Amino acid sequence: MDYSGYEAFDFNRISAFNMSTGHKERSYRPHWHSYGEIILVGPGETNIFMVNQSRYQLEEGDFVLAWPMEMHAIIDADRERSLVIQFSSTFMNSLLDLQRIMHLYRNLHVIRRKAHPELAERLQAMAHRMKDLHFSGGMDRELRCCILFMEFMLAMDQQRDELAPELKQLEQDGCTDDVMRRMILVTDYIKNNLTADDLSQAAMAKMAGISKDYFSRIFKNVTGMNYSRWLNMIRLEKATELLAQKGMSLTEVAMLSGFQSIPSFNRVFHDEKGMAPGEYRTLLAE
Repeated sequence: MDYSGYEAFDFNRISAFNMSTGHKERSYRPHWHSYGEIILVGPGETNIFMVNQSRYQLEEGDFVLAWPMEMHAIIDADRERSLVIQFSSTFMNSLLDLQRIMHLYRNLHVIRRKAHPELAERLQAMAHRMKDLHFSGGMDRELRCCILFMEFMLAMDQQRDELAPELKQLEQDGCTDDVMRRMILVTDYIKNNLTADDLSQAAMAKMAGISKDYFSRIFKNVTGMNYSRWLNMIRLEKATELLAQKGMSLTEVAMLSGFQSIPSFNRVFHDEKGMAPGEYRTLLAE
């Protein structure tokens, strides 16, 4: 995965839900981010999207699903009349059922209206209701949109049998609900204890009550990356939040994010984001 395309500025980080539409440009560069994105495809003969390494030629009423941390792009499409739904990974991680749905549908990136007319129509109606609520300006719009978004996810999950041929899940790479729950408990522990003394893969496998090898395989299957890289990404996500706070030194940011030294913080930050932490802070200020 190319981490140089990380996008940090289009989504309000304190929100659980966001929507956008009306963009004049027909393309958007390959990028990825910590939040997820669902696109309701607009009209027109040409609507080409990319998720990871796959390109999709879609039609009006189809859906594109880009889960958190997945590379995606709009190659050529009517962005002015498409509808973009963005959801926070923190929100998705707040409920086990939402995490389970993300896990089960991680290989599903397109819902085609012709293949699933009833489901697509139902999801489209929900998306337009979200749009009406989101742009209404009401004080409770985020809460109402989140409720609808959960209904959106539930509607997909209720059609699991219908979508099964497209999920392409490899049975040997799957895990039981019990193991999935343990993995979620471990990842939640890490996010809340980034300064803990021992966050090694061996220690986390022991916490989950499974072998290190099995933990490693399931972890990569669930998150899409190996444990060390995921841990660095979580630390960097915390660091980018702290860098936005005025008066906090780079040393304090590094230590509170779980990095053991300034050199390691600078190296990982530059490798993943293509710039030094200080440069990123300046960019935020601008």
